[in-house]
Order: sequence, then C-alpha cells, then structure tokens
Amino acid sequence: MASLHTLPYISATDLIALRPNSKLAIVDVRDEEIRSELGHIAGSWSFEKRTFDEKLPDLVGKLEGQETVVFHCNKSQHSGPACANKLVEHLTTLVSNKEIETPPQIYILEKGFNGWATAGHPVCKCGQDFCKGC
Repeated sequence: MASLHTLPYISATDLIALRPNSKLAIVDVRDEEIRSELGHIAGSWSFEKRTFDEKLPDLVGKLEGQETVVFHCNKSQHSGPACANKLVEHLTTLVSNKEIETPPQIYILEKGFNGWATAGHPVCKCGQDFCKGC
C-alpha cells in the first residue's frame, strides 16, 4: 500500500509543459460547491472526495490510454493525496490480477488549485464534471 509520502508532486509549471500531451488526466477531488465557486483547471475531471470510493471504477475506466494522472484539491495536502493513494492501491490490485498491464504515472499538483489560480494560470467556470477545456 502506498503512503501519502511516496507519490511525487508536480509543479504547475511542469503540468503546463505536459498539457499538450493528450494522454494526461487532471482529477479535481474538491466538492462541487467549491469547484463551482472558484472554478477549476480547464480540462480537469471532477471526482469529489466524498463520492470518490464509489466512483473509483468509473475513474479507472476513463483512465484507459492515459499515461499521466494529476490529482489536486484546494492545497493538495489532504484530499488530493488521499484519493490519489486510493487509486494507486486499486491500480496495484488490477496489475496483480493482470487486468491491466501498465498503470499511469500518478502525481499530486503542488500547492493544489489555490497555487494554480494564485500563480495566474487559467481557470475555467464551465461547471462540467468532465471539462473539455475552456
């Protein structure tokens, strides 16, 4: 089982450099109310922490073909890392059971959404669970 300290963090600058890669998923685990109020990273997917466990199979299905997954919450100190670790545990089981061959690389966004927005990176307010990029 992976601990919260084993997953690497990725800076907003490095995430922007990866963005042209179409095999990148950004997973926002903040509550819908906060996401609606503050906006979200364009192109991100909403998988709220409070329903994350029950929607984990849906997330795994959407990740097919993705090479990189970046999780975040407001500050990426609690919810983002916790949900990322749940995905790692689930993917480890799938690899052990030979249900998937190679899981995606998983990162946590350094400083979370707050750091992203404070640095002046683009924020979207489309309100979609699976933003196509505003």
